[in-house]
Amino acid sequence: MSPAEAQSLAAMLLAGIEREYETTKRVIAAVPENQLDFKLGDKGRTMGELAWHLIASEAWFADGIASGDFSHAEQTIPAGGAAAMTAFYANEVPARIAKMKQLSGEQLAQIVNFFGVMQVPDVMLMGFMSNHSIHHRGQLSTYLRAVNAHVPSIYGGSADEPFEMPANA
Repeated sequence: MSPAEAQSLAAMLLAGIEREYETTKRVIAAVPENQLDFKLGDKGRTMGELAWHLIASEAWFADGIASGDFSHAEQTIPAGGAAAMTAFYANEVPARIAKMKQLSGEQLAQIVNFFGVMQVPDVMLMGFMSNHSIHHRGQLSTYLRAVNAHVPSIYGGSADEPFEMPANA
């Protein structure tokens, strides 16, 4: 992949990441403080663990993409419950997205070893980051519904935020 191709692909992927960020922010903000210990099934994570994994992994992926190195650890969950997690997401993830936007075409085209599982141009990991987040956001929205919490609209209406046809349609 050429540096110019990598920059074009990055522009498209980053626009998607920014759109998904706004949706994920609404889902995370809907996590009820009193339900952080809720768990679906014996093998599931708690709602707090799942919410934090979604948040921390976005920061982790963005840091890894920006540096071309994924050997750093995911951040530990902050004290302060759902409010602290929501604040971290709102304050920290946009700055990390901004770092990815500053990468040169050469950096984006550089082959990165992702734990020996895949060796791909750095830019390709932006798509993996987005897919990973969407996957866990879907799980989290299922947890929200299971505890009768507000489920924000994601790709269309939800029972709590029904789709309404625009008046001029």
